[in-house]
Amino acid sequence: MTIYELGETEIVSQIVQRLDIEFEDCAIIDFTDTEYLVVTTDMFHRETDFPVEMSAWQIGWMCAAATISDIAAMGAHPLGMLVSMGLPDIESAFVYSMIEGMDACVHRCGTKIIGGDTDSHQELTICGTAIGRVSKDMILRRKGASAGDLVCVTGSPGMAGAGMAALRKGLTEQEIRDSVAVKKFFEPIPRIEEGIALAESGAVTSMMDNSDGLALSLYQLAEVNGCGFAIRAESLPMPPETDDGSLDLALYTGGDFELLFTVMPDRLGDAMDACELTVIGEVTRKGVFLEGDTAKEIERKGYRSLVC
Repeated sequence: MTIYELGETEIVSQIVQRLDIEFEDCAIIDFTDTEYLVVTTDMFHRETDFPVEMSAWQIGWMCAAATISDIAAMGAHPLGMLVSMGLPDIESAFVYSMIEGMDACVHRCGTKIIGGDTDSHQELTICGTAIGRVSKDMILRRKGASAGDLVCVTGSPGMAGAGMAALRKGLTEQEIRDSVAVKKFFEPIPRIEEGIALAESGAVTSMMDNSDGLALSLYQLAEVNGCGFAIRAESLPMPPETDDGSLDLALYTGGDFELLFTVMPDRLGDAMDACELTVIGEVTRKGVFLEGDTAKEIERKGYRSLVC
């Protein structure tokens, strides 16, 4: 069986099992008596990760945002980002614009690019590595949810998917610039401030980012916690700019880099004081279901790169 047939999530799961490491958004390093370092890395390719409509600046922004989003999911403060680039024979102005986009994003998140590497390559390939720190008593992990906890999200799941769908309709340059959904897809905002505030609230029991899509993220949390989820269809914040299929976009498309987390019911007020959120369901004993007029099981599927 090939890696495309298995899917990225299953490949990662198998690697994690073979290495006997935790399946978290970041690696966790014991740093001091009171703090952990958290480290994450992401790789991006021109052909599979960046639509042709994206500018060089937006490519840089997206690379930084996607990498730092994992730091946010741990409730951590970012310390810096390393960037390695495999560069084909492209215009130097394109490379400089990418770096400016990365720099703008990391500064938006309160940190900076601290180093990296460049090399020649047949295809534009970028690898971002982000480092953060978090108090040991505040770190948020994927494991910790209990039956009865409330399921919450920041933002609107499926916004980036709505942007992808809009691009497939053949938008004009002006329509692309005016589209809120396309901007969300091209220039996602890592939820660093929200992640830190939620960690400090003490109300959150588990958390991850939903970059692979809400449905797949729910299944990943369910496996780690040995639980299930009941998601209320009417509570899902729907992405804009779609005539139909909004529910599928909210469930099955990725690229949002929002936070998916569980909250103790009696501490919901503390979580709401920490950041803007939407309660979309609750933790159950087993199964991942969508509740509406009738309950139906949510399919286990999510985002794959553009060519898969």
